[in-house]
Amino acid sequence: MKRQYIRIVRISAVILLLYTIIVGFLIKVPPRDILNETIRNLFFHVPMWFCMMALFGVSVYNSIMYLYKEEEKYDILAVEYINTGLLFAVCGLLTGMLWARFTWDTWWEFSDPKLNGAAVMCLEYFAYIILRGSIQDDKTKAKVSSVYNIFAAASIIPLIFILPRIKDSLHPGNGGNPGFKPYDLDNTMRLVFYPAIIGWTCLGLWIADIRVRIKKLENEVLETE
Repeated sequence: MKRQYIRIVRISAVILLLYTIIVGFLIKVPPRDILNETIRNLFFHVPMWFCMMALFGVSVYNSIMYLYKEEEKYDILAVEYINTGLLFAVCGLLTGMLWARFTWDTWWEFSDPKLNGAAVMCLEYFAYIILRGSIQDDKTKAKVSSVYNIFAAASIIPLIFILPRIKDSLHPGNGGNPGFKPYDLDNTMRLVFYPAIIGWTCLGLWIADIRVRIKKLENEVLETE
């Protein structure tokens, strides 16, 4: 059943991302001040963050399950979903910086709370990887990193969803700026944007599954030595 699910995820990722790339660059986008043609980045930057959030969410679930059952498979799932989520977090930051360069005329706006919150969030998860590497005992490593993962996930809510709405922010939908729904996103773009979210998320799940399988094979090899 699981392999059938992964097969569906793989096929969905390939089809939807091909659709996103081809149609996303060919459709006519609405003319918006400042954004202009860069609005097409909406099909890449934003869905990557959706994918990251989904992967971190799966990771937290597995950390909770590890604390409850203390089975190694949950620790493996937790760490590999974070590793994959970090990949999409970095891609999201890079595409966001590129977007900012052509719309805000700067690679990074240090006064923007959402940008700073995203940077802090990424640093928290990089610290998670460093923390795991600093603990030698496998069970202690899994327990400590599971607890850390839960608190790191909880910090995403204020960093990404609360503070940017309280403070002034250049991002749409934050600090009094209109969101994508009423301002930027028309019906034509929705035909690409929503499939893009599903496609990038499926790609993230596919990559995470590959990483989990590799990790399990490495553990099996170590046990036979």
